[in-house]
Amino acid sequence: MGPTALPPHRLYYLHNFVQALEWVRARYADLLDMPEQDFIARFAQLPEPAQALLVRLVMRRGPWFRAGKLVYEEIGDIDAAAAPLLALGWLDATAPMALTELFALHTHREVAALFAAPGPHPAQPKSLTKAALLQALQPHHTATQPYRQWHPASTEAVWRVAEHVIALCTRLRLLFFGNLFQDWSEFVLADLGLFQYEVVPFDAQSRAFQCRADVDHYLALHALRQALDDGAERAPLVAAALQATSPNPWLQRRRAKLLMRIGQACEKAADWALAEQAYAHSTHPGARHRRIRVHEHLGRHADALALALQAQAAPESDEESQRLARMLPRLLRAAGPLASPASPQAEAHRTAATTPLPPPLELALPHPGPTTSVEWALRHHWHTDEAPVFYTENALINSLFGLLCWPAVFAPLPGAFFHPFQSAPADLNAPDFVERRADLFAECLRGLEDGRYRALILERFASKQGRQSPYVFWGALSEPLLQLALECMPAAHLRLLFERLLQAPVDHRSGLPDLVRFWPTRPVDQRYELVEVKGPGDKLQDNQIRWLQYCHAHGLPASVCHVRWQGAPGVEHPTGAVAT
Repeated sequence: MGPTALPPHRLYYLHNFVQALEWVRARYADLLDMPEQDFIARFAQLPEPAQALLVRLVMRRGPWFRAGKLVYEEIGDIDAAAAPLLALGWLDATAPMALTELFALHTHREVAALFAAPGPHPAQPKSLTKAALLQALQPHHTATQPYRQWHPASTEAVWRVAEHVIALCTRLRLLFFGNLFQDWSEFVLADLGLFQYEVVPFDAQSRAFQCRADVDHYLALHALRQALDDGAERAPLVAAALQATSPNPWLQRRRAKLLMRIGQACEKAADWALAEQAYAHSTHPGARHRRIRVHEHLGRHADALALALQAQAAPESDEESQRLARMLPRLLRAAGPLASPASPQAEAHRTAATTPLPPPLELALPHPGPTTSVEWALRHHWHTDEAPVFYTENALINSLFGLLCWPAVFAPLPGAFFHPFQSAPADLNAPDFVERRADLFAECLRGLEDGRYRALILERFASKQGRQSPYVFWGALSEPLLQLALECMPAAHLRLLFERLLQAPVDHRSGLPDLVRFWPTRPVDQRYELVEVKGPGDKLQDNQIRWLQYCHAHGLPASVCHVRWQGAPGVEHPTGAVAT
């Protein structure tokens, strides 16, 4: 990278890291132990090149690095920058290295040359692929040893970032962000303007963690999830997750989600008993339904029916109600003649599940070619200046909601915001998310009653442009689209749509119909329509069915259009009503 290509602030990443350390020290001093406080103090005393090198290495995928491959113009002499880090033990030049780690550091040509001399390895390593060479060498090189012993002829320095430094920086990152899916690149993306965040006021007492035990608990759950992803044995994972209880509600939700994931892995391996154990202790949405399925696989039909009836009496969501309605007839048959007859509630669920939607529209179109989706093909077919059509899927309704309810979503409530890079409140998934903001949401929705909503949505579209939000899809929005929606969609309809979003603020964001049609010059009752598009062989997904049923039940114009390709081999031409 030439000098002109360097960012204006060469050490931007170092200053961002220092800012995060100061933030953590100011807000979490009571949660930092002596080694962590010592690290922060010693880091501040390091020469700037050493600080920059450590931050570079921590941000990169490691933990092993070859000095000759590290070229940072703003740091300069890499060996000189590494010297203070080696003296502190934060870099280690003598750490034992496994054969797999050696291979990860070198190219195929380099490892083939390294093992070309006589020894317990293939006679012609160059003839093998790198993976095959590694496989052939592993039985003969099971011990770990320092890099110098692997490659005595090398004059290049090879360092490992110390494990305690990696663990400590991971903990500090967790304290700053409150999660581990965000990293230090958030600073850079914000500085470049690629990500913009709402500025939410919060004081120094606004923290993700209130005690050190919560941090330890989060890291323990994270380690279990990583072990699951790495293919670890499932039984010890279940046992560890069952022990990982916490009085902290949001950590308990993370544990429930982990148990759900472990249960799914057990199901995939047909380990039904272990899957049942994981699901039995998980309160994550969907775990109860999967536990019923596991009971069926185990032949425990009475248990499956009992749990289904229990769920039916107090379903956790519309999704569970929908699934139960499909399962109960089967469970009643499997339980045999001694089973209790279907309750009135079960019959109601079954009736709701079989209540037909309005007949779908059928339309035959010329095949648009492999690069055009069925949704775009139908949109192009229908679209005119007098009756414009937009392919928005989940974007339009969510964005209208997100713009109108922006003050409620980004309210500075305790435990909702605690660092400047949050695209959503931390409690968005919490059961009491809406309840905690009930008055704020009610005030936002009052704008639909007194007519303020149009001006509010358009003003926020302009003033909040580009800021991250869990609901607003900036890339799919334009002022003409919003103007059409606000002109053609009655406020009463928007309120019904928004009320369903508030029933499940995360789950109900998806499943909305693909297209929205507008007729600006027609009577009010025909001014817009939501249309779910299905191509040949496509079926409605459950969340799409639930949205369509809701719209149908509340008189909202929503329909399904089945598209077939004209003249497609092996595809029958549709019959029945033709869409126009």
